[in-house]
Amino acid sequence: MSRLVAGTLLVGLAVAPAAGQDRRAEVLRERAAYEEWLATSPVSPRRAIARPVLGDGLTLGPGDADVPLAGLSLAQLEEVGGTVRLRHEGTTRVLPRGRETALGAYRLVPLGRAGRTVVAIYGGALRGKAPSWYDYDPRLVLEATLEPPAQPGRVRVGTVDGLEAEATEAGTFAGALAGTGFRFTVRRVPADAEDAELEIHFRDATNGLGTYDAGRFVALEPLGNGRYRLDFNRARNPFCAYSSAFPCPAPWRGNAVTLPITAGERYAGGGLVVPAPGARE
Repeated sequence: MSRLVAGTLLVGLAVAPAAGQDRRAEVLRERAAYEEWLATSPVSPRRAIARPVLGDGLTLGPGDADVPLAGLSLAQLEEVGGTVRLRHEGTTRVLPRGRETALGAYRLVPLGRAGRTVVAIYGGALRGKAPSWYDYDPRLVLEATLEPPAQPGRVRVGTVDGLEAEATEAGTFAGALAGTGFRFTVRRVPADAEDAELEIHFRDATNGLGTYDAGRFVALEPLGNGRYRLDFNRARNPFCAYSSAFPCPAPWRGNAVTLPITAGERYAGGGLVVPAPGARE
């Protein structure tokens, strides 16, 4: 596949050679830490088994349970007043939302809003494939001032982990790649979290041809004075690339370019099949 031509960085200041080397090392460390988490965490998406909706209650364990789990005696989950409770072998425990709880060889994580809870279930050996990456390309690092949103407000979006979350419209990042301009919608996800990142879900010509069909996510990095860095080398796949237990997020309308962005995480197959490039939310 052809690569983007030299001089891709057409917006903002060029990165000095020494700074570029430091930047490359930082991104490579970030990738290594992510790979380690995927390989070792008990709640890695590569260990995901299922993410059922809790609804009126779920049973886990035996073959006739809602979610059969080998080696586990009958366990029951229910939500009462927004609190998730686990009944197992004569005891009842409250499961904290967004945190893992051990259940035998498995891990349970209640997610989502009260009344719309899903239970992420993890366990067993690693599944799917380890991530692979394009070589670091300093030409695919852009800096710009974030333009204010045309219509400030909130919107519900799919996130990297497949959940639906409320996001705040943060603005537009405008730039150019190989002489072709683009304008990406930027959203703060989740809307009310103090440490929420400014995220972009984007698609490009590599989708289905080296990168994940559903597109990739990348977070903007604040530089101060209203400026932000968009480093495509930090782009990652949604978790549905690792396991079909995760639903794929719908592409953000308009966040697509016709050029190949050969930077960030690649895709070698093994996840959920999604519509071909060109689909819109």
